[in-house]
Amino acid sequence: MTEKLHAPVIAWFDAHARDLPWRRPEAGPWGVMVSEFMLQQTPVSRVLPVYEQWLARWPRPADLAAEAPGEAVRAWGRLGYPRRALRLHGAAVAITERHGGDVPTDHAQLLALPGIGEYTAAAVASFAYGQRHAVLDTNVRRVFARAVTGVQYPPNATTAAERRLARELLPEDEPTAARWAAASMELGALVCTAKNETCPRCPIAGECAWRLAGKPAHEGPPRRGQTYAGTDRQVRGKLLAVLREAHAPVTQTVLDRVWHEPVQRARALDGLVSDGLVEPLAGGLYRLPLG
Repeated sequence: MTEKLHAPVIAWFDAHARDLPWRRPEAGPWGVMVSEFMLQQTPVSRVLPVYEQWLARWPRPADLAAEAPGEAVRAWGRLGYPRRALRLHGAAVAITERHGGDVPTDHAQLLALPGIGEYTAAAVASFAYGQRHAVLDTNVRRVFARAVTGVQYPPNATTAAERRLARELLPEDEPTAARWAAASMELGALVCTAKNETCPRCPIAGECAWRLAGKPAHEGPPRRGQTYAGTDRQVRGKLLAVLREAHAPVTQTVLDRVWHEPVQRARALDGLVSDGLVEPLAGGLYRLPLG
């Protein structure tokens, strides 16, 4: 089964992979790492312009590390989940201090960087350095769930069984394993999508357990939908937008204008302060963090 999946998926990837800047040789390991932080829960179309601006401004980790963390939050713009910007800044500082400014090649050293979990460490090791690691994002998990397990969707949270399956499916050859990681992810992003999958375009449709079973409907827990309007996330985004656009501390009065409901607004602002995304100053002033 394993061999029947590898060759067609990799051949499909060779023919259909998108030309994305972080896949080009000139991106280097730092470009790969930046893309992985930005792409978490964010579509490629929104990441591309911010990624290009980020790498133009901070082409090496040391360039970002030399700036205040608030500048990373400012440059993050409206990508969402802005704590990722602080984590990427923290990783850049650690890379500069511990590794001479070069993204480490060792998986354990990557995992030891602040803000980097198992997925990101495996992705950087695989995509930047061609190593053999199971890289399990939402797209890959969905491909494996359908093609091998025979269910429409994977569990809401990654399970030990999924990790075991991903390791079993890894090609033994290191370069092939790295290519497989990228190819299976791209297949999930372009063909084996969450909705309206295009099985006629799939290189492994003839092997897909879910399709061969007649595409049985999802029977697990309800899939989590993401709402935004009216949530604390939306209020946090509006508050941060004001602070990103200001190059001097902002008064409480200015921030009060962004949202009509005072309790939710205060809760969102308190959350931003607790997360280190906003720095309160004397006199009721606020700014992006300087240190």
